[in-house]
Amino acid sequence: MTKKIAVFAGDGIGPEVMDEALRVLLRVNDKYSLGMEIEKGLVGGCAYDQHGTPLPESSLKLAKSADAVMLGAVGGLKWDTLDYSLRPERALLGLRGELDLYANLRPAKVHPALADASTLKREVVDGVDIMVVRELVGGMYFGKPKGVEKLPDGTERGFNTEVYTTPEIERIAKVAFEVARKRGKKLCSVDKANVLESSGLWRRVVIEVAKAYPDVALSHMYVDNCAMQLIRWPNQFDVIVTNNMFGDILSDEASMLTGSIGMLPSASLSGKKGMYEPIHGSAPDIAGQGKANPIATILSVAMMLDYTFDASSAAKEIENAVTKALDGGYRTADIYSDGMKKVSTKEMGDVILKAIA
Repeated sequence: MTKKIAVFAGDGIGPEVMDEALRVLLRVNDKYSLGMEIEKGLVGGCAYDQHGTPLPESSLKLAKSADAVMLGAVGGLKWDTLDYSLRPERALLGLRGELDLYANLRPAKVHPALADASTLKREVVDGVDIMVVRELVGGMYFGKPKGVEKLPDGTERGFNTEVYTTPEIERIAKVAFEVARKRGKKLCSVDKANVLESSGLWRRVVIEVAKAYPDVALSHMYVDNCAMQLIRWPNQFDVIVTNNMFGDILSDEASMLTGSIGMLPSASLSGKKGMYEPIHGSAPDIAGQGKANPIATILSVAMMLDYTFDASSAAKEIENAVTKALDGGYRTADIYSDGMKKVSTKEMGDVILKAIA
């Protein structure tokens, strides 16, 4: 049976890293007879330039008809003067909302070969393997009312609403407990329940959901303390579950434990359907120069094979190939250090493909 994948390379370094990810996908597709079919479309700034909107109806239709979506990156200084409703990032939020991709999984795993690439000491980051489960379609990014209004004195007032319902919290908590159950059976729920009413509800609901998972140890932590603990003692964490805004910030912080944001994939899920993307941005300052690290996008392919298509053997082979490339000393500019083999975006893809072959 054919499996349809919608591919949106996007802006900046998106097309470069996506090219390498697709080469890897096509290799395992052939090797494991997965029956993958790829169809490409435009989202982000490139879509605005051609269609006047960052998320054309044709692209949304493609995403909805696909079994999974692969996304490169969107955005760039070129479009920063546009109205918020037309900026490339609205395509990302639009896809998440329209596909109801409520569960964002962001792993932060330190490869032994890269432990010294982290800005923290090796003894702090060695062995770190964290999964951040972020609620993705609620909270302040989607809550209403929101906007900017003129006040009588001539000044302006900007406002956004942090809002969560019991069902929204229940479903993300269940995903997090299920993920924790398959890992180290430890779940830390992060909130700001001492200040925010929405966080108070979050904590109460998570505690209630926990009753169905007696085998998973649940703890709670305020977000400011969690931000500190990720730097102080990251190995205390196995799975972290949190709201949209806190998850956005904490997962980016966790990425730096690994040495580079260019190493980290992500999955945004609604049941089996998912959108898979690197957590890094479009990095327009290095676009087209062959400096981008494609590993995060390649590992996003592995997550797609695992979570959407249950092709765990193919996923594991990709992960092993990445490890083999790193163990071999191959490094893109973001993770390079003296004595290593500095390679371009495409060359890193070549090395990983060779490891798979």
